[in-house]
Amino acid sequence: MSTTSAALPNEGTWAVPSRGKIGMVSLIIAESAIFLIFVAAYIFYIGKSPDGPTPKQILTIPIFATICLLSSSITMHFAISALRKGSSGVFNLLWILTLALGAIFIAATAREWHHLIAVENFTIQTNLFGTTYYSLVGLHASHVIVGLILLAIVTVFGLAGKVRREHSERCEVIAMYWHFVDAVWVVVFTVVYIVGR
Repeated sequence: MSTTSAALPNEGTWAVPSRGKIGMVSLIIAESAIFLIFVAAYIFYIGKSPDGPTPKQILTIPIFATICLLSSSITMHFAISALRKGSSGVFNLLWILTLALGAIFIAATAREWHHLIAVENFTIQTNLFGTTYYSLVGLHASHVIVGLILLAIVTVFGLAGKVRREHSERCEVIAMYWHFVDAVWVVVFTVVYIVGR
């Protein structure tokens, strides 16, 4: 019995997760529920608009924008890995690349919306499709913009030489949010541009 009790302290290697990561996981769970509601509404109202236009008539598949956003998760992953190893220069380069890829995605979304509104005369008030489309895609775009603001803040500190290996855990929290945004886009892209057409 004494052998067992003596072995217990050496067996435990579990550590309490950081408050930042716990907070981000909680936020991601809450935001997932919100996105689930919007996705369900979009699916429910597909094809229920009494008049056009329909998704097939006016939506083009944003392949390039999607590649940019999903690629940004890869650059984010390697940026965090570089920071953990103490390679601040590599971290800064990959972090800025992540920021640029996210900015390209938002620019592509803005261009798509400009075309839909100015050329196609398709707004949030046009029909049920317009309401659900702009609500769902707009909700995701707003989350990308928040992510870009966080990335930009870290970029400023990184270029000033203020981001070091000991800050990797804080950057990981931002990375969790960014990966979540990318994962949500896979769902939104599938529902809006593949299933909805």
